[in-house]
Amino acid sequence: MKTLYVIPARGGSKGIPHKNIKPLAGKPLIGYSIDVARQLAADDDICLTTDDPEIAATAESMGLNVPFLRPASLATDTCGTYEVLIHALDFYRDRGIDYDTLVLLQPTSPMRTADDVRAALALYSPDIDMVVTVKEAASNPYYNCYETDNDGFLHISKGDGGYTRRQDAPKVWEYNGAVYVINVESLRRMPLSAFTRRRMSVMPAERSVDLDTPVDWLIAEKLIENSKQ
Repeated sequence: MKTLYVIPARGGSKGIPHKNIKPLAGKPLIGYSIDVARQLAADDDICLTTDDPEIAATAESMGLNVPFLRPASLATDTCGTYEVLIHALDFYRDRGIDYDTLVLLQPTSPMRTADDVRAALALYSPDIDMVVTVKEAASNPYYNCYETDNDGFLHISKGDGGYTRRQDAPKVWEYNGAVYVINVESLRRMPLSAFTRRRMSVMPAERSVDLDTPVDWLIAEKLIENSKQ
């Protein structure tokens, strides 16, 4: 199984300006994903895809070759991950290199470790669409998630509302954005949202921080500082 590790790093970021190259505990954010990928693959099988020359230069200052800058049409707020991944795969296919599996490492998950990726890879097989990392959801639709009915009254999202203790309710999971092990054949047929054969790889909450806001950034910095101590 030939695997491509893809790190998508768009230049625009509204929540945290210049997020992908902003130093986090002394290291540019993309450096965390590059370091993890290098524990699993040779540089030739690591693709940092960006539209931003400054991000590309930052990656290259770490010794990672950035083989292309993606077009502006793949760098908008409305462009999805699917199109970015297909563009990267097509770049290599045009050069005679085909990959069976793609591992998506989003830079916004700096607490992810190489062992987290290995655990997800161990669960993958070619007869499924994807293995994705998850954490136990902070809210539970059987217990404390509500919807409104036509009259505007709240009712429990799922089930009959009979659970009075959270620990008795069925466990539910949410994607943490850290690792996606993707079947390339499936990806070329449909977007990730259409996948039906998905397996989960569970990660703890402390390694599931997803950087979207300045508060998330502060939490990640504190966790990294604590881990160094």
